[in-house]
Amino acid sequence: MRTRPVQFPAALLAIGAALCGGVWMMTDGSRTSAPPQPSAADAFHSTARPGTPSPSASPTGIIPLTYSVPVRLRIPTIGVDAPVTGEKVGASGQLNVPPADNRNLVGWYQDGPAPGTAGNAIVLGHVDTKKGPAVFYGLGTLHKGYTVNIVRADRSTAVFTIDAIEVYAKNNFPSDRVYGPTARPELRLITCGGGYTKATGYLGNVVVYAHLTGRG
Repeated sequence: MRTRPVQFPAALLAIGAALCGGVWMMTDGSRTSAPPQPSAADAFHSTARPGTPSPSASPTGIIPLTYSVPVRLRIPTIGVDAPVTGEKVGASGQLNVPPADNRNLVGWYQDGPAPGTAGNAIVLGHVDTKKGPAVFYGLGTLHKGYTVNIVRADRSTAVFTIDAIEVYAKNNFPSDRVYGPTARPELRLITCGGGYTKATGYLGNVVVYAHLTGRG
């Protein structure tokens, strides 16, 4: 069981460039639609910070789970049911992302906490690929209080409740807020968003904040 805090490397700041090329839209210039973006009502209140439960969240104080590798991520409300692959920081100094030719695969930062253990687990996925919308295309339609389920190798399911969904510009990404250490078991889901241009691809990132509320 891993109990010590995990320090996230600066390389995690660079995931936007590898994840957010806007592959589908850039391949077919006739496409003008963009992925749904989160509503302002689902952002943190101005005084809230990650680690602070939202009013709709289930009670805190749940005991963290023992360490077990995630194998599948499910978000029933948007039809996501995807396998999980472990990702590391590559030779380029950036965090590797799932292969762009797989529309239904998410990556977990395997040198950080496992989902359900104490700390901040990071999971990222593409919003699109050359073939069309990908696994996290619908992330912006989620709302506070929705649940995210992560099936783990020990056959348990870590159930997370969403606290907030926010959008950040690439040049104003709050790394400490997103990746900073947490005492309770938390989860971040990250994909692309914040508008799109043909010249630059997606302009930012969508981040879902959630915390552990149950075990299945």
